[in-house]
Amino acid sequence: MKSSLAIDAALGAALRELIASDSGSERPPAGIDAITPIGGGSISRTLLLVSGRRRCFVKLNDASLLGMFVAEADGLQALAACPALRVPRVVGHGIAGEQAYLVLEHLRMHGLREAEEVAAAGRSLAELHRISGRQFGWPRDNFIGSTPQVNTGHADWPAFFAEQRLRPQLDLARTQGYGGRLIADGERLADTLGVLFVDHQPPASLLHGDLWSGNAAIDEAGTLALFDPAVHFGDRECDLAMSELFGGFPERFHAAYREAWPVPGGYRQRRTLYQLYHILNHLNLFGGGYRRQAEAMLAALLAETGH
Repeated sequence: MKSSLAIDAALGAALRELIASDSGSERPPAGIDAITPIGGGSISRTLLLVSGRRRCFVKLNDASLLGMFVAEADGLQALAACPALRVPRVVGHGIAGEQAYLVLEHLRMHGLREAEEVAAAGRSLAELHRISGRQFGWPRDNFIGSTPQVNTGHADWPAFFAEQRLRPQLDLARTQGYGGRLIADGERLADTLGVLFVDHQPPASLLHGDLWSGNAAIDEAGTLALFDPAVHFGDRECDLAMSELFGGFPERFHAAYREAWPVPGGYRQRRTLYQLYHILNHLNLFGGGYRRQAEAMLAALLAETGH
């Protein structure tokens, strides 16, 4: 095996065994020819593994974080139930020595550039959202970035969002020393969230859950490819709101989505709420630079509720 980086013997042996036993591939199993570091991971170390004509994407992290990879694999397999999407196949995951690993099919992808591909991607997202659940949440907890995301099921969407999304982020912010108006306004919003949903009772749609532009691309066949999910059943507007943060998606994507499945009135108000969750998470992950933005969003939402 050729390698441009050092991997320990336990990890090398585990990867060789996994590749050799992989029955999901159309190609016969082969040994590992090369492992090289690649970009694309801000939380985990990422590698390209070459085995014959096959290429695999490998994520590595501390062994204590295996649960993050197990949750990611679960989410990818859930997304793969939508035939309109391309999702990397999960080859396997486990622990080798002090490292947890996740091995995925490596996809050849490019950004959302061509108008027809972008429009088709918007329609594909609508198809994902048409997969519905009986309640909001997910059978297992997972992660939003590296932050634990609780998915305990609930029949009431505003209650789910208040208890499983807003309050955990506020609690985490409090433990990190944030207080004052941020926490006080956040708690007031969580207490009165139902006011924003008097005229909006969304179905429980299957969501990607972390749909920013860095987690989506177009594969070689022109199909929308999604990865790094934080799946759950929720209001489809959560994915739409996230897709407008941190660079966003092309307008043609959004227009095609709306043509396939029109967005209810009042979305702009709820967009602020759903984006607030991610801004609070970034505050907790990356620091106080997001505090002023979070406080402004909270003030705007409280003005809408009349509290």
